[in-house]
Formats: sequence, structure tokens, C-alpha cells
Amino acid sequence: MTPDDPQAEIARLSAEIEHHNRLYYDQAEPEISEAEYDALYRRLEALEAEYPLFANPNSPTRRVGGTPSEGFEQIRHPVPMLSIDDLFEIPEEELDKIEAKTGTRPPKEQELVDFYRRLQRGLGVEEIPVTIEPKIDGVAVSLVYRGGKLEYAATRGDGTTGDVITANVRTIRSIPMTLPAVEGVPATLEVRGEIFMPGEGFAKMNEERDEAGLPTFANPRNATAGTLKLLDPREVAARPLDFIAHGLGLVEGGEIGSITDFHALLDRVGIRKNEPLTIARNLGEVLDAVRRLDVERHDLPYGTDGAVIKVIDRDAQQQLGYTSRAPRWAAAYKYPPEQKETELLAITVQVGRTGKLTPVAELAPVLVSGTTVRRATLHNESFIQEKGIAIGDVVLIQKAGEIIPEVIKVTAKRGPEVPFSMHAHLGGGCPVCSGPIERRETVSGSKAEARTIVTHFCVSFECPAQVASRMRQFVSRKALDIEGIGSTVAEKLVERGLIRSPLDLFAISEDTLATLNLGTEEAPRIFGEKNAAKIVQARERAAKEMPLARWLFAMGISQVGESAARELARLHRNFGELATSPLLAELRTLKTGESKEKNALLAPYEIASEVGPIVAASVLDFFQSAAGTAVLARLAEFGIDPQSENYSPKPAEDTGGPGKPLAGKTFVITGTLSAPRDDIAARILASGGKVSGSVSKNTSYLLAGEGGGSKLDKALALGVAVIAEAELEALLAPGSAAEEA
Repeated sequence: MTPDDPQAEIARLSAEIEHHNRLYYDQAEPEISEAEYDALYRRLEALEAEYPLFANPNSPTRRVGGTPSEGFEQIRHPVPMLSIDDLFEIPEEELDKIEAKTGTRPPKEQELVDFYRRLQRGLGVEEIPVTIEPKIDGVAVSLVYRGGKLEYAATRGDGTTGDVITANVRTIRSIPMTLPAVEGVPATLEVRGEIFMPGEGFAKMNEERDEAGLPTFANPRNATAGTLKLLDPREVAARPLDFIAHGLGLVEGGEIGSITDFHALLDRVGIRKNEPLTIARNLGEVLDAVRRLDVERHDLPYGTDGAVIKVIDRDAQQQLGYTSRAPRWAAAYKYPPEQKETELLAITVQVGRTGKLTPVAELAPVLVSGTTVRRATLHNESFIQEKGIAIGDVVLIQKAGEIIPEVIKVTAKRGPEVPFSMHAHLGGGCPVCSGPIERRETVSGSKAEARTIVTHFCVSFECPAQVASRMRQFVSRKALDIEGIGSTVAEKLVERGLIRSPLDLFAISEDTLATLNLGTEEAPRIFGEKNAAKIVQARERAAKEMPLARWLFAMGISQVGESAARELARLHRNFGELATSPLLAELRTLKTGESKEKNALLAPYEIASEVGPIVAASVLDFFQSAAGTAVLARLAEFGIDPQSENYSPKPAEDTGGPGKPLAGKTFVITGTLSAPRDDIAARILASGGKVSGSVSKNTSYLLAGEGGGSKLDKALALGVAVIAEAELEALLAPGSAAEEA
């Protein structure tokens, strides 16, 4: 359909595609599927071809990839790293229209046929040998070897300049740092290929991220792109990256006459090449190979979305030449994702180890991309509502990146019209422990297209599904500091049914801990008496000596971090006061942005910014829930009653006195100092001061070390006094007073 204003439509499409390019290439967080992106791109191409007067020289159809990233050195490619043109299958409905209009039905691979015929015209011959190989859904990279050693690795970037990612690439074991001294290796050899994540490794990594409370990746390609942008190679090394070579760049001091010669060289030097690889000598063989690969690719351990066709002979490649963005001798035939309809039988909810509730579609079994699909993620409440999904509907599903089953849309509405509600679906309680559920909102997308995403979490401290995750925080150094219980020990305690709540740690016997098997039945690894004794000593110290703030942080109450825990402990003596706090009850009634200082009840308490209406509501909801009541009962059972070590609810009334020279003063700590921040904060608290995590007009001093950053900037803007460690020591000195200093 021709638009009324083609110039405006070209500008609109260009802006929209640029937006999605930034999300895909630069941020690795796409908002739309590749099929939707391809449709926008081809629409723009068609309009620019029909109205060339309105085509912009900087159009996204004339560009390659994304922009180089900040934080990495950039390098100019010795030979431009161009993209390749995409060829698409013609949808059945379009074929029907063509047949009705012309009386003939072209093949669905008509664009591929046209590409091969352009090769024939360009070279003046009927048969042109080409290779057909999978199009890997990863990130393009260039490896430059000089004298047999890897000199550098770079991303494609904008095709001319890319990011130097050598340190990250060195962590990928399938990429050799030094090539063996075999015959035929050029003095300079640029190998191009794809870095990707195998499906199995991607799934395991996402599971581990979810357990650690980190955001998961939408697909392996996004995960790979995000990983390669990390500045710390140690983080990259922990990700399951792999590499496959598929192209040739600069060659100096040697001769490689064809793609087959290049593949033979890869075999000799031990670099993995792209397979399965088929050589076709005419159009019929090309079509057969492309159709065959569409079946074979489902057995590959990584995602694919097409077949790449390349002319084999390098002289023929040079004769055919290049456009501004792609070679004329290669193309990628994109397979449409296989989609199937099936019935949504039920919606179940999984509880992750961080408490996140994820709705899952239970489907009537259906074969998709080579495997039987029975379940697919529904992500969150917002996703279900946006798609209008209900139990009983017929839904269309596909595998994202040929790996992860996903629901695309409802094709036949058979379920109820009532919008899905997580609270109503679960009856208001966690499906594992019946504990309280918290609704959280996050904003996604650009300012112009912002959308609110609603997710839900189980916030019960006693939830068995998340006990291993909660245990890690419970025993951490900043919480109860029970050394010896790491991730492995915590998970084994849960796995062997020895604990169902972190508080069970105080009930388990020393003998049971000593005989805990951290290995398998076939290869046991016993925890041991010495390790068990250390834990028992540490838990006894925690029960008797750890102050209220540390216990509050250990509980992992939603919205309560270290700073908020310290402030809550300043305002309350113990858990009993917190559970029924009239102060928090008043605080939760404030509207967003409403000043605490103007509230007659709250003003004398000078409550720091870390504790506002949201924190107050979260703490009260926790202690007033059945799970919170159970926590208080168990603490009483163990005789544990943590007390505040910094109780000073009304700073204006605290005149200090011996040992309290910092009474009524609020400190913020930033930068690199001579001792850990926790140790310095403890000294300030012991001297009657407050420690906050953010600078405000109520901050008395900013203690700034090397690299103060944004907190220093804000302190200077607000006129807050900035001090160094020597000045803090003067304030803490016996007999000194903060005002006099």
C-alpha cells in the first residue's frame, strides 16, 4: 500500500529502525522479534526504491551493525566487515495472491532464485559453485593472526571500526591463541566468524542468574552481545561462549584461492569451521541444500535463523564486487520461525530461588522445530494481559532462536475475557509456601514508548523454594557473618532436607553438620568436624552478639538494604518494636514526595532518605504476615532477641556525652579509604553518629576518599561539608565534639 506522504513514512521508518538498532546492537535488549524488524526494514527498502528522491544517505539500509562501544579501544578493520543481504521466504498468502493474479505459482524461495540468477548474469555462466552453511545467531567477530599469534580480536561495530575485545576473546577456549606451524598459513590471516552461546549453556546460565536475583537474557544472541560488552574478562570467562569460523578477511604473505581452500586451512590449524557445509553447483542443488538444512539445523546445539550462500571462487567474488553495505556474492536466506497452534490447558506459577513468580503456559503437546513442546514461559502478568491470554485459548507458539518456546499470540479466543491477575490466580499467596506476594513495577523502553512491566515476588522469609538464596544473604559477612556456609553448603542442606528456612541453621546439630555430604553418593565429600564446629561457634556469636541492624539485613526483607537496616535500628530497639511500630505506620501513610520534616509526629526523628513510605510498608507487611509472625516465634524459641547498637530516635534530644562525640550527626561515605567502609561506619555508629547511603540536605558530613564520584558532586552542590579521614579522626578523638571541630 502506497502511503499518502512517502517522505514522512520514510523518515518515520528510519527513526523506528534506528531505535531498534540501538537496542539490538548497542544495548543487546531488543523490544521486537527479528521477523518484526525484518518487516520494517524491507518496508523502508521498498519505499526508498520507489521514491529515491526521499532516500537519506544515512538511512539504516545503508549502514552496517551498531556503533562502537564506550570503554573499549577501537580499531579500523583492514578489510571492511560488511553485512550480507537477507533473502526471505514468500508467505503462503502472498503466493496465493500471485497465483490468482498471474495463473502461475512461484516457489516460496523466489528471492533465492532471483539471487542466483543475478550471480549468473554477473559472471556470464550458468553453473556457479557455491557453499551453503547455517546462519548462526551470534555476534560477528574478527580474529587477526600475525606470525601465527593472535594479535587482536574485534567486533564488527559499524563495519569500518570495531571494539577491540582481545581480552574477552582469550577466555573462549575454542579460539587458539597461537596457530600450529603447518604448511600454508599466511603471515597475516584474518579469520571471521561468530561468537555464540550453545543452547544448553545458555539455559543453565539463565537459571543461575535467576537464582542469584539477576535479570535473565531473552535469547542466546542477546546474552552473547551483552557478555562481549563486559569490561572485566573474569566475568566473560564465567559465561558459556563458543566460536565458529565462517569467513575470510585480510590475507598477506600467502595465497587462499577459494572458500574450500580456506576451510581446509581451518582444519589444519584447529579452528572450528561452520558445519554442515554443502557445495552446490547449480540452482537446483542450491534449493535442495537450503531445504535440507532447514531440517538438519534443528539438531545443532546453537540457534540458527537461516542459510548462508557464498560463491566459492575468490576471483569470482572480486568480479561480482560489493554494494555500500554487503557483498554481491553472498546472501542469507532467512527461514521463517516454525509456528504451531495449540491449546493453553492451564497456567502454573514457578517460584524462583529469588522469590520471583513466573507464570508458565501448560500446553497440549505440539511438535515445533524438531521437539515436542508442552510448556512455554508467559514471563509476567503484564505479558499475559497485553496478549489477552486466558486458559482455554488457542495460542500460536514458536521457539525463540529455535531454543526457547514462547507464546506469540492468541489465535482463537475460548477462555474467559477477564484480564489475568497473579493475585487472583494464586488466591493472594505463594504457590509453594502460601506466604505474602509483592507486586513490583518497572518501566521498560524509551521515554516515547515507555511501558510498565508488572512482576510478582514471594517475600516470605520461610519459603522453601528460595531458602538456598536467602541463606546466602543470611550468613554473608555484612549480615550474620557465619563463615563456612557458601553456596554449595547451603544448597546441600536444602537438597538433603536438613533446612527449610535459614533459621533452621540454629536448630541443626553439630554432628549432622559434620556428616553432611557435599558430593554424591558415588563420590562423597564430607563437610567434617572442624568445619561444623566453626559454624556452630559463628552461629552462637550471631545469636548473642549481632546487633539488630545486621539481623534486619540478614532477613532479606524487600526494600531493606544495609543503610535502611541501620536507620530502622536507630529508630527501634528490637524486632518487637519494629513489628508494631507506630512510627512506621505513620510513615507509610505519606504520599510519594511528601516531606517527613513537615509531619508533626515524624519530624523529631529526622528519618533518613533510605527509610520512606515504601520501606515502612514493606517492613510492617513482613512482620504482620503469617510468615513474619512465624519468624518472630522461632527467634523467641531460640532465645534470640537482637538489640539496636545505634538506638537514637530523636537526634536533637541526644546531646552526646562521653563516647558519643558524633551524636546527631549524619555521615555519608564514598571513595576508596584506608579501611573497609563497613569498619569505618561501625566506628561512626559507635560514636553516636548516623551513616546514610545517599547525600541529602540533612547530611552533616561526606567522608570522601579517592574517586568520590557522584556523591561528592551532590555534596558540593548542596553545600555539605566534605571531610577526609584525618578530619574524621579528629572528630572521633577522645574529648572532642563534632560542633567544636
